[in-house]
Amino acid sequence: MPILPFKLNQGRRHSIPKQKRKVMNWRAYDASLRQRGSLTVWFTDEAIEGWRAVPRTTPGGQPCYSPLAILTALTLRAVFRLALRQTEGLIGSVIGLFGLTLVVLDHSTLSRRAETLAVPRPRPRTGSEPLHLLVNSTGLKLCGDDEWLIEKYGAKMRRSWRKLHIGLDADTGQIVAATPTMKNVDDGAEVGPLLDQVSGSVASFTADGAYDQEGVAATVAERHPEAAIIVPPRSTAVPSDTARTAPTRRDRHPAEHRRARTRGLAESVRLHEAGSGRGGHRSVQAGDR
Repeated sequence: MPILPFKLNQGRRHSIPKQKRKVMNWRAYDASLRQRGSLTVWFTDEAIEGWRAVPRTTPGGQPCYSPLAILTALTLRAVFRLALRQTEGLIGSVIGLFGLTLVVLDHSTLSRRAETLAVPRPRPRTGSEPLHLLVNSTGLKLCGDDEWLIEKYGAKMRRSWRKLHIGLDADTGQIVAATPTMKNVDDGAEVGPLLDQVSGSVASFTADGAYDQEGVAATVAERHPEAAIIVPPRSTAVPSDTARTAPTRRDRHPAEHRRARTRGLAESVRLHEAGSGRGGHRSVQAGDR
């Protein structure tokens, strides 16, 4: 056995992959990491005016907070995983930073009103409307006796994983198709089974770079010829040999992706301008706390 401690794993060190790329743009990399913690919150004029509840005309006590205020507090509580008292403190600090004269919700009222709050649900889709499909996959870890042994005795067991391919409705957020597979199944191979579960026409197919394949484009075109394929190209993507004379659906992916991204940016600019009136848009960055 080697004497030096750092050579104890020398026999297994060949299985450790080496770093393929070296980070050179540290300034931009650090800025992107800081941007992940950036927080932007704004109150529209409609939210400020509708914060207080409408006076009731029937006998009984008068409510102080509108359902909009209760829903806003419960949403922040669910996003940041806070208790009721912590949610009350968060709402109070946000209102104080904005300089608004709104009443801060107390945790007792928030707990009582949460039981009877009518949460708005997405509008159900009719059968004639085309579907904007979002496709992705996620990993699932199988739990069983091995997990109990690890927690009880500290034993190390090999984890079992599965992959779940899902298709979402972009308008309602509902899962319209799902297919479980083994972990070694390619994402593009399950596009066909997902599309077979969708009832009705598909207006667009949106996915990440893992679906930038000729087979995916052919599968979508076979079932829904009029559907727009919005898939960003991979960093190593190259056009086909006939891209100039007879471009395929995959060759047209980058152009469609750029058009969709331009439409999204224009829509965000319109929303920003619509809410940037007097008292309408206020930004709070994480570093301002």
